[in-house]
Amino acid sequence: MGMGSNRGGSGRVTMSEINVTPMVDVMLVLLIIFMVTAPLIQQGVKVNLPEARAAAVEASDKKLVLSIDAQKRVFIGEAEVPVEELETKLASNAKAQADKELYLHADRDVPYGVVVDVMAAAQRAGITNVGMITDPTSATRAPAAKGKKESRR
Repeated sequence: MGMGSNRGGSGRVTMSEINVTPMVDVMLVLLIIFMVTAPLIQQGVKVNLPEARAAAVEASDKKLVLSIDAQKRVFIGEAEVPVEELETKLASNAKAQADKELYLHADRDVPYGVVVDVMAAAQRAGITNVGMITDPTSATRAPAAKGKKESRR
C-alpha cells in the first residue's frame, strides 16, 4: 500500500501527502507542446464558406464609402486617393473620425491582399468599423459560361 499508518514498532512515520511536482512537470510540457502546435494546425485548415443572403442596407449619402476598382485604384467617395496616402487621408477625414466607420466596396477581380492592405490602412487611421458592400444580384446569377466574359456595370 502507498499509505500506511503510524502504527507499528518500526518508528517510521509515513507521508500522507501526494507529490504533485511530477504532474506539474508533465502538464507544463504538454502546455508548451500545444502552444507550439496550435498555430500550425490553424494555418492548414481549408474551409468552404457558405453563401450569405443578407438583407440590403439602405444607401444614403451620409455613409463614407471607400471603393477599390479592378485596376486597384482606391477612392474615398468619388475622389481617387493613392494607396500610400490612404491612411493620412482617412485620419484627417472629419466624417471618418467622427463615425469611426466606413463601407468598403471592392471589385470582384481585386486580389484579396489589396483589400486587406486597404482595411489595415483604415484600421491604422482609427476606423474601427468596416462594412462590406456587395452586389445582391451577383449571388443569385448563374456563373458565366467558360470562355464568355461576364458584363459588369
